[in-house]
Amino acid sequence: MNSLNAPPRTLIKSAEDIEGMRVAGKLAAEVLDMITPYVKAGVSTLELDKLCHDYIVDVQQAIPACLGYGGARGRKPFPNSICTSVNHVVCHGIPSDTKILKNGDIMNLDVTVIKNGYHGDTSKMFVIGEGSVLANRITQIAQEAMYRGMKVVKAGAYIGDIGEAIQKYVEAERFSVVREYCGHGIGKVFHEDPQILHYGKKGTGMRLEAGMTFTIEPMVNVGAWQTRLMGDNWTVVTKDHKLSAQWEHTILVTETGIEVLTARPEEDLSFLQN
Repeated sequence: MNSLNAPPRTLIKSAEDIEGMRVAGKLAAEVLDMITPYVKAGVSTLELDKLCHDYIVDVQQAIPACLGYGGARGRKPFPNSICTSVNHVVCHGIPSDTKILKNGDIMNLDVTVIKNGYHGDTSKMFVIGEGSVLANRITQIAQEAMYRGMKVVKAGAYIGDIGEAIQKYVEAERFSVVREYCGHGIGKVFHEDPQILHYGKKGTGMRLEAGMTFTIEPMVNVGAWQTRLMGDNWTVVTKDHKLSAQWEHTILVTETGIEVLTARPEEDLSFLQN
């Protein structure tokens, strides 16, 4: 192995860490399962936030990681327990009682749970009501892009392999991949190394080893990949105000592939065994 590309030993999780990550990941997935029936036209994103908050705190006896997170460089800490990114909002959308979901909207709901010090981070897209052909397509392409990235992960692969798999697929579908925001290492720390870019070149970057845990969470835009940060210093939108979609899983690298720590019953992940 090229030592320059080898991950620091601190990024390799112990058996105890991995078990803690499994628990946190399962809880994060359960929040998405719980909230799904409530995501419909007429509900506010703040109502969804409260439901998720109460479930995490009261039922799971866990901590919502987003609440109070951040505050670096004078930025106010994130004020809510989940992120709700609607239509042209790329990520970090702040729940609000004035943001009422309507038929045709698309929304990413992003949740991170802390249990016994470990983080589980995941998100999924919702199409409200029927949804346009484009809304449904960008949602499906973003999910498939995540799966394409997940499929190339195994011990001995490179971070660049993930980025190339995602970028090639998305651009072949005539969409674009956001550059400014990426996946991240995760464990007892919410965001740690390595950064997982969703674009790149095969065979480049850090070499992956069994025991690493990180997120893959491509943000896919209908138009250009450029984004803009809003005045609240959290909400990120597409620069051209066209639709954006994102899915996210926390994964564990194994010798032969991955274990999806935030897998949900609704998903067919059998393709990862091929």
